Amino acid sequence: MLLNLGSYYISPIALKDAWNICNLIVANEDRLKRYFPKTLEQNLTPDLSNIFVEKKVKQFNNKEEFLFTIKATESNKLVGLIYLKELDWDKKQGEFAYCIDYNVEGKGVTTKAVAILANYAFQDLGLEILQIIVHKDNLGSLKVAKNCNFTWIKTLKEGFTPPGEAPLDMELYELYKEIE
Repeated sequence: MLLNLGSYYISPIALKDAWNICNLIVANEDRLKRYFPKTLEQNLTPDLSNIFVEKKVKQFNNKEEFLFTIKATESNKLVGLIYLKELDWDKKQGEFAYCIDYNVEGKGVTTKAVAILANYAFQDLGLEILQIIVHKDNLGSLKVAKNCNFTWIKTLKEGFTPPGEAPLDMELYELYKEIE
């Protein structure tokens, strides 16, 4: 499955992605340490990335969590990751989390990717509620939520604790499948 974004494309995580994920994560370490500490710590070396990718491929195949890569169409360079996680199949609900390479930030790539994956989640996976949980200071992520028509629901008091920091209040945004 490949989803076209023009100059970029989305594909499911694959075993061959380990080295490229390590490169992406290490190159963006300062940007990821606050909101993606687990992904960061699991991808600091190629060996760790191999273990991470093997786990994520299994989770994808078992429909426990879906990790997608965003790559440049011409070079196949990995420029971003999008998780569809915290899946609750009874509630038909999942949460997006995403990161993009600093060289691609602000170009609308993440917004396009989330919009396409939201349609995929509704149509192919049967989900009905999608969430994005973001800190109010993460302006890029807030912009993605708003540009993809997610609606602010509420503030989650002390919803996330970054490494070495006090708990942060987080903003919950949701998007609902349209009933025809």
